Amino acid sequence: MRSSNKDKERKSFRAIEKQFKEFQTEIGIQFENEKLLKQAFTHSSYVNEHRRKPYEDNERLEFLGDAVLELTVSKFLYLKYPMMSEGELTKLRAAVVCEPSLVSFAHALSFGSLVLLGKGEEMTGGRTRPALLADVFEAFIGALYLDKGLDTVVGFLEKVVFPKIDSGAFSHVMDFKSQLQELVQRDGAGAIEYKILQERGPAHNREFVSTVSLNGRELGTGTGRSKKEAEQHAAQMALEVLKNHIK
Repeated sequence: MRSSNKDKERKSFRAIEKQFKEFQTEIGIQFENEKLLKQAFTHSSYVNEHRRKPYEDNERLEFLGDAVLELTVSKFLYLKYPMMSEGELTKLRAAVVCEPSLVSFAHALSFGSLVLLGKGEEMTGGRTRPALLADVFEAFIGALYLDKGLDTVVGFLEKVVFPKIDSGAFSHVMDFKSQLQELVQRDGAGAIEYKILQERGPAHNREFVSTVSLNGRELGTGTGRSKKEAEQHAAQMALEVLKNHIK
């Protein structure tokens, strides 16, 4: 019986090793210290069930990864949005590193399938628990930082997180109209005017098209489910135009 249990353990160990090898190939990063990588995915419940073996859970890595994420995301936002106030930057960063966002990043990389869980946690659906997945994502960032350094972390985020910001996934917490107003007032460039050009679609699925002009010169067009959203998207485009002009 004892021999049978050992055989099962060996098979399980080999399967885990294979999974982590394949994961590193998929993300294009090879860890120097694979123990760090495994630790990032090791839940405390797994450690509690394998006390005879020197496993460490991911809680300390999660602590470190949280700080690394805050720093790297802060720098990205600071450079990308030069017109954004400290308060707006803080609000946007909070949206990027909040639990639902981290869970979506973890899901995109199938982190749930790699987590090492105790049997009880597994049976109660721990593998899909949002808080657990968010913690694992932070722990992975912490492990990546320790093993490869900040540049590799940034390279990873440039593939997984930053494109989401670029695509407007967090635009609901950004006030582009205020940023545009601030920029124009600072430079004394003139007056901003928004116009709704079009309303299309049925009442339950309305879409609005807005333009924004500076001294009669059109700078941006935006669409949205409300007039406000369309104007925000128009202002976002106008900001990009003016920033490129300033460069």
